[in-house]
Amino acid sequence: MKKIVYVITLFLLVNGICFADNTKKENKTMTNKKIVQTAGRDSLGTFAPEFAHFNDDVLFGENWNNKDLSLKTRCLITIVALMSQGITDSSLKYHLQNAKKNGVTKEEIAATITHAAFYAG
Repeated sequence: MKKIVYVITLFLLVNGICFADNTKKENKTMTNKKIVQTAGRDSLGTFAPEFAHFNDDVLFGENWNNKDLSLKTRCLITIVALMSQGITDSSLKYHLQNAKKNGVTKEEIAATITHAAFYAG
């Protein structure tokens, strides 16, 4: 448990990901924002168009825009899923920045990492 908390904390510090203190503010503008992703097409569209379709249209298009979970909740779930697999590369950095954009506070990230560390190891 200490190892994963240490790795995530070190990752946050090294990569300079800062979270605003939004504990008293509710970021309502982000809850209605539609997620649009073109990274798959931009990077692999001509080489692997089917992968680009699944990444951009299904994962980010349909899944991330499903209204059954808030974007904030999806961000936290994604961070925990990456953490539990030991993934601390650019995808974790991207999803931490995405969480910040969607209103997740520094305190919520810290609490999530601490809570998940007991279950993810």
